[in-house]
Amino acid sequence: MHHEYPSDDPMERLARKRAGAKLGWYAHAAVFILVNLAVFAMSRHGLGHRPWSVYPLLGWGLGLALHGISVFVLGSGNGLRERLVQKERERLQRERH
Repeated sequence: MHHEYPSDDPMERLARKRAGAKLGWYAHAAVFILVNLAVFAMSRHGLGHRPWSVYPLLGWGLGLALHGISVFVLGSGNGLRERLVQKERERLQRERH
């Protein structure tokens, strides 16, 4: 059964935002894989004389990992972030009283 949600529904907005963030990470990962495979193939099969270096792969890999953490661990609506927000809400409520 297909449900239509109004565009101003907060849950719909959050779901779309989270899906968009995940799609962005998947696109980033696909480009990472394709580019690094191409660079590796070029260095192995004679398109240039420099040996393939793992350092650009590691640097970009770190960026991809941080992007993944921001999307899958710390992104809006995710468990860890929501627990931290809830703890801050509770702390603020205690401070008011």
